[in-house]
Amino acid sequence: MKVTVFGIGYVGLVQAAILASVGHDVMCVDIDEQKIENLKKGIIPIYEPGLTPLVEETYQNGLLNFTTDAEKGVSHGSIQFIAVGTPPDEDGSADLKYVLAVAETIATYMTDEKIIIDKSTVPVGTADKVSAKIAEVLAAKGQDVAFDVVSNPEFLKEGAAVSDCMKPDRIVVGTENEKSRVAMRELYAPFNRNHDRMIFMDVRSAELTKYAANCMLATKISFMNEMSNLAELLGADIEAVRHGIGSDSRIGYQFIYPGCGYGGSCFPKDVQALVRTANEIDYKPALLEAVESVNYAQKQKLFTHLNNHFKGELAGKTIAIWGLSFKPQTDDMREASSIVLMKALWEAGATVQAYDPEAMEECQRIFGDNDNLALMGTKESALKGADALVVCTEWSQFRAPDFDLIGNSLSTKVIVDGRNLYDPQLLNNRGFAYYAIGRGDSVKKVNA
Repeated sequence: MKVTVFGIGYVGLVQAAILASVGHDVMCVDIDEQKIENLKKGIIPIYEPGLTPLVEETYQNGLLNFTTDAEKGVSHGSIQFIAVGTPPDEDGSADLKYVLAVAETIATYMTDEKIIIDKSTVPVGTADKVSAKIAEVLAAKGQDVAFDVVSNPEFLKEGAAVSDCMKPDRIVVGTENEKSRVAMRELYAPFNRNHDRMIFMDVRSAELTKYAANCMLATKISFMNEMSNLAELLGADIEAVRHGIGSDSRIGYQFIYPGCGYGGSCFPKDVQALVRTANEIDYKPALLEAVESVNYAQKQKLFTHLNNHFKGELAGKTIAIWGLSFKPQTDDMREASSIVLMKALWEAGATVQAYDPEAMEECQRIFGDNDNLALMGTKESALKGADALVVCTEWSQFRAPDFDLIGNSLSTKVIVDGRNLYDPQLLNNRGFAYYAIGRGDSVKKVNA
């Protein structure tokens, strides 16, 4: 099948490469000329495990192509994906200007029947707006060309996007057009052989499914963080609690890890966007508002632990940070807890020595030349002369460190663990002041 993908970010590039890998003829369109030229040279704009060789292979065999020529892209595919960003607006709602701009572009150049697929995460009712925009442009041109707007939300995890796309749990398709249903089944047939993963529904239900899924996962995270706060105050260990409730098959172990708050490109903006949608129809989404509130507060905990330990005297201190990305296996720092921590430390007069396996360039891009930030080449060099270590991201290389080296490198043996990677008793026995998330009993032992 001939497919065009508008927008070459996390979603668009992964989806395009995966479709090309099974034999579809895919054309990628983006307005960024440098990005397109880099992709043709095999330079991938994002870090995503397994993506680079996939893009290189499919480009070399001619099934994946890149262009800035929108007319060429529209002409190419009978199926047109819209996979551009929907950043949060000032009021928290999803900004649809890029989605609608692509819709207008498609309508401007289309001369034959198209299936237009909303792959971007968009509020309920967006398909109607896209349809209206296309109909408006066609009417202005005096053309009557058949089209259908389909909702096909993505459910990709950054760091596992390639495998998620290749072996999806489910493929949600919102359309009531039988011709589109047949085409979507053909498009996704290579990923649907083991058992039927396709779930058809109306467009608005498909749009809400995406938000509901992300908000459910965000709710589980905030719930566990709320429990972790109680555990600290009650002298309980949230890790024991996690095992206790995770063993219940109705709850399970996924997304019940307490930490220093969720981030990334999806959960924060999707919760905010659904809250905004609810407000627009005069419904107060109390649970979603609480999820966001808990997450905001949780991102302050790392600084609070440091500030309390040093009795409010952080000026002149140097803090080592391990992990800058919002999660492992990505260089994405959007809404990362590390950003909240660093800004608070700088405001308190501290300096930062940071290391991340993949997000160093992204951190440099965000903060530029900051005299209070040193980006270090290794996790060990980030420790030298620092007054404390903070773990923000649970990269595997941080899970079993040399604690003797850490103790000898730091000027004071303080570890703030935002991901509960370490054994409190072990660190207590080695003379560390260890602060984790929801492990109240261990903190009391350290401070005793």
